[in-house]
This record gives sequence, C-alpha cells and structure tokens, in this order.
Amino acid sequence: MDISVVIPLYNEDESIPELYAWIERVMKANKFSYEVIFINDGSTDRSWEIISELNKQQPDVVKGIKFRRNYGKSPALFCGFEQAQGDVVITMDADLQDSPDEIPELYRMVKEDGYDLVSGYKQKRYDPISKTIPTKLFNATARKISGIKNLHDFNCGLKAYRKAVVKNIEVYGEMHRYIPYLAKNAGFNKIGEKVVQHQARKYGSSKFMGLNRFVNGYLDLLTLWFLSTFGKKPMHVFGFLGTVMFFIGFVAAVWIGADKLLCLANGVPQRLVTDSPFFYIALTMMLMGTQLFLTGFLGDLISRSSSGRNDYQIEEKI
Repeated sequence: MDISVVIPLYNEDESIPELYAWIERVMKANKFSYEVIFINDGSTDRSWEIISELNKQQPDVVKGIKFRRNYGKSPALFCGFEQAQGDVVITMDADLQDSPDEIPELYRMVKEDGYDLVSGYKQKRYDPISKTIPTKLFNATARKISGIKNLHDFNCGLKAYRKAVVKNIEVYGEMHRYIPYLAKNAGFNKIGEKVVQHQARKYGSSKFMGLNRFVNGYLDLLTLWFLSTFGKKPMHVFGFLGTVMFFIGFVAAVWIGADKLLCLANGVPQRLVTDSPFFYIALTMMLMGTQLFLTGFLGDLISRSSSGRNDYQIEEKI
C-alpha cells in the first residue's frame, strides 16, 4: 500500500464528508493505493455515524477507531500509527485547514528525496492573533531546544512519515507537537519541510486556544528535553545535584564544628552550635542532597516503565 492517511478528529461531522471526498479525488488522480484511518477522539456529534457510513461504502479504504472519551491528539495519533499499513503515512487535521492536494508532493519527498519525515509549514496563516503569536514563540523555543533548525512549524498537523518512523516512536501525553524531535531521538535524522497551503476554517471553531497551547507546549518541551537527555539516566542529574549539595552542607558542618572546637581549645567564649543559622543551613543542604541522590536512584529503577501510559479505552473499530 502506498499511503495511509491518519486523521484525528473531535466534533468535525460537517467537515468529514468533504474532506474524504477531497482525499479520494487526489488519490485516484495520482493512482495511489491508500487507506484513510479516522480516529474519533470522543466526539459528541455525528462524527462516528458519518465515519461508519463511509466505511460501509468503501470498507477496504475507510477505517475508524472510536475512543470512549476524549483523550487528546497524541493518543489518537498513537492508535492511528499502530494501524497504519502504508509505505508513507500522512497525518492531517479534519477541519479542512490542511489541503489534501499537498499529499502527492509530500509522498514524493519521502519516497524519492529520501526524507524520513516532512513537516508542513503554513507560511501564510488564517488563524487569529491569539493563536499565531504564541505559536511563533513556541516554534522558536522548540527549534532552539530540539536542535532541528530547519523547521518553522513543529505543530503543523500536515506531515508525511516513512512507515518505519511511526512504528518506532511513541507518541503519548501531548507529545504530538514534538514528533520531529521524537523522530530525531529515535535516529531518523533526515527531516525536511514543505511550505503548504493553510485554509481558513470552514466549519465550527478551533478546539485549541493559543495561550493554552503555548503554556502546555512549553512544559511538554521541557519534559521531552529532560527525558531525551536524562530519561534513561536520571541518576546523572539527580545524583550529581545531590552529591554537590551534600558536599557543600558537609563542608559547612565541618567548618562550624572545627570553629567551635578551636574556640574551646583557646578558651574563647562561643555560643552553642545550634544557635548558629549556618548549622541549620548546612543540615538542610545535607538532607536535600541525600534526598536528591535517592531520587536519582529510584528514578533509575522506575525510568519510563509505566505499563499503562498508552492504555486507551477503544469502544469500537471498523
């Protein structure tokens, strides 16, 4: 199979028929063999009914996954990637803001130019300013931390992947924003970008607010940076900080004790050690250092071992 199109959606019943018809036209015009996988992320409208109707019309092409509740975009992509069978996997949003006309060129860049991942870049956007400004700040931060300098739009929903990429990365939580970073950490280094057309939303309203995206995106980026840097070796950071803090506290405690003994030996009046604030500062440093060291040790034992991280309740598959 040439292409799998993975489409996560939440309450997009008005857009689905038009989007699918558009994808179908593009695929037939280019003679691609393909499948379209809709992931219904707990929609409360008629989205699943429409997906079911499309499946009845073309059971070999249209596939669907229905979550019992709303989990978010990352879980939807994770489950879609598990089911995808195409040599190239295309992801796009269901709101008609991503154009299926971009699919042939994205496919060519993966198959002929040899890219592992190609990310869309919506150079001209039709989003409100409350969404565009946080997005620009977020992308600048993501470029700096990830080291992927050639991407301008990490969060663009329109992307193309070599099949091996989606089968070897784990998208969880809210990490869909950082799939290029995840791919890079997994060893897929040939990451490209294509300027794509961005269309104004035709139906409904956006499900993501700009400020919320920026704040959550920033926190997720810090999490991913830490996991990619220290996730498999937490002792390296916690153990180091703990050792430094314990050492400083220990030296301070020794200095306070030595000063007391020296004063007693010379008959110099000296207040009690426990009357000095430095004694408590030194003690606190030693306790915090010990705790950090133990945190690193425990972190090594349980590092990334959550068995239920990607356990999502799927109500139905077609």
